Parts: sequence; C-alpha cells; structure tokens
Amino acid sequence: MNIVFMGTPDFAVPTLEKLLESGHKVGAVFTQPDKPKGRGMKLTPPPVKELAEKENIPVYQPQSLKKEAERYSEIIEALHPDCIVVVAYGKLLPPEILKIPRFGCINVHGSLLPKYRGAAPIQWTVLNGDKTGGVTTMLMAEGMDTGDMLLKKEVGVDENETSAEYYDRLSYVGAELLAETLEHITEIVPKPQNEAEASAAPMLSKDMSPTDFGLSAKKVYSHINGLSDWPCATAILNGKRLKLYRAAVWREDGILGKPGEIINEKELIIACGEGAVKILEIQAEGSKRMKTEDFLRGRRVNRSDVMEAG
Repeated sequence: MNIVFMGTPDFAVPTLEKLLESGHKVGAVFTQPDKPKGRGMKLTPPPVKELAEKENIPVYQPQSLKKEAERYSEIIEALHPDCIVVVAYGKLLPPEILKIPRFGCINVHGSLLPKYRGAAPIQWTVLNGDKTGGVTTMLMAEGMDTGDMLLKKEVGVDENETSAEYYDRLSYVGAELLAETLEHITEIVPKPQNEAEASAAPMLSKDMSPTDFGLSAKKVYSHINGLSDWPCATAILNGKRLKLYRAAVWREDGILGKPGEIINEKELIIACGEGAVKILEIQAEGSKRMKTEDFLRGRRVNRSDVMEAG
C-alpha cells in the first residue's frame, strides 16, 4: 500500500517502523518543524524526521498545512497514496488533504474514543486515575478527533505507572493496531462516535504542576504520576522546590496529619486531605531525578516537615 505518514514525537516512531517492516511504501513523511531545545537552544529535529531521513524517505515540515493546502495537496496527490497515516502529528488536516487517499486519512489516537479527544489523551487517562485506557484507529474528519472509529484496543494502566511509561507502551500498541487496521481496511465497518460520551484532553501546562496535598491520596497520586515526565508535579520543602515523578498510595482513607506533612521521614510518606502518599521518585533543585531512598541518604528530612504546593 502507498502511504504518506504524518507524525512528530516518539509516540509516532513505532508506527512508522511497523509500516516499513510490513512492506508498505512510505512515499513521504510530514512532521513538525525543527525546534530549539536544551540550554543552547539548538535546533533539534523531531524523532519521526530522524527515522525518515535514516530510511531515505522525503521529509516535509510545513509551518501550516492549512495556509499552504494547495501546494501540499499537489505534492501528496502526486504520490498517489492509498492512505495517509497520522500519529500525533500536532496539526489539523485541511479538507483538501483529507479527501485525497482512497482509504482516507487514518489516525492512531491514544484513547478509547470518544473519551479524551485532544492533545494529551494518555496523560489525562493517568491524571484522572483511570484503570484502563487504550488506542483507537479512526478515519479523520475536519473536527478534533471526531471521525468514525475503525478498531480499538483496551490497555490497563499498571499500578504506580507514570503517564510517560504508559505513553511508551501505547505507542507500540498503536503500531500493531494500525497494522491490523490496514490489513483489514476493506472489511472494517467504520463506527460513528457517540457525541454524548465525548470528553476533552487539552494540552498540559506548567500551571498544573503545583501539588495540592489537600486533595485525597488517590488524587495526589494520580496528579504526580499523570504529570510525569512533563510538566512534572512540584512541591516546596523547607524552601526548596522539588519535582515529584512517581508516587504510590500508602493509605487511601483517614486523616493522618496536616496536608503535606511528612508522617514518615524514612520513606517520605506525605499526609493528604484524606489518606497519604509515598513518594517513589524525586528531583531536588540542581540535582538529577532519583529514587526516594537515594534522595534521603544525602538530605535531612524531619517528621512533621510540610510539603507545600509550589
């Protein structure tokens, strides 16, 4: 099958790899422009571009498909794609492009649609404390994740799993589901989404980082694990800002102390509005991410110290 692939981050890489392994012809890759990263703000290519160039696939990086729809429609039409595969591309496709391939534009989306439409479905799955999530392949329409569904795969969220880890797992599930979708594309009957069941999964921001220990242990746990690795949950302890990467629910119920109070300094167990959480991975200012036991070896933390939002 002739494919045009559109994707940008690590999440999209396994699907592109799977397409190439399966013998499909990928005529071109569309990805976001290179962006400055790191302290030196060096222009860095997206992971999908790196793989495409390694495989000698032509790469296009338009600032806006919508503003240059005519130009890129002509480029894509000349490739005669049977399908355009879209995985975390980060841009909406204009109608001129949506109508080009005979099997349509197929998106690999990291939720069980219609739940969690938007930019961060995997993170919101963990943030909301869901036990399961998954992947959906869908025919793209002009709205945000509104097209008819093709196949779904449910995937449980493991205990204490961070959104970053779940994201990585779902990237491979998505690759397999896309391969299955293409294999049976002429047999699958597209299913419309139930609008009444739709929910939004907006982009995350650093404003979400401060950890409110006045919430229940379950909600604090989901907040910390859901924001790992970015933008990352944060807290202030003895005037120092900490990043909290992973937590576990130590106890779900009961008032065990003032919210944010350390009730066990040897294991860094923190009282919440109800119950308590145990911090498993942490990072201090000027240090690196580490397991809590390593963090505690070099620092004096006292029982009754209080972690505050910040």
